[in-house]
Amino acid sequence: MTGVLADMSTSAQSSSVSPEERQFLRHTLATLAYRGGKAVRGMPSEAAGFKAGEGSRSPAEILAHIGDLLDWALSLAKGAQQWQNSQPLEWDKEVDAYLASSEPLHATVKSLFQGPVADALTHVGQIAVLRRLAGAPIKGENYSVAEIVAGRVGRDQAKS
Repeated sequence: MTGVLADMSTSAQSSSVSPEERQFLRHTLATLAYRGGKAVRGMPSEAAGFKAGEGSRSPAEILAHIGDLLDWALSLAKGAQQWQNSQPLEWDKEVDAYLASSEPLHATVKSLFQGPVADALTHVGQIAVLRRLAGAPIKGENYSVAEIVAGRVGRDQAKS
């Protein structure tokens, strides 16, 4: 995975993207990083392989899929839609890859939000549920007052 959260946040530029839309996208990506970071921070590696049932994905597989979604978002932004199915890495390496970045992005906010970004937010929730089922729940929080900052998309998230 090339990792695109920071690039989507800092480089979401297009002549058709208004400053307000760009700011919304940046805040949305920071929200994804914050909530995703919270869902994976301190998760035992044993829980990363937990499956709720036959045919379901483990948190590690879901996190690899989130990486694929963000790579897909980048390919959409470049006008060359491409999909890949990545195999999960070791848990700590998968978390690092999710929070990394390397490519610029040029796309409409609407298409990125309604497709890969919204899907990634859904999957972060799945990781949180699976983590709870595996016996390693995260602490609840009022996200409406969380310290989420546009552009902050790495491991340096505020602690809840």
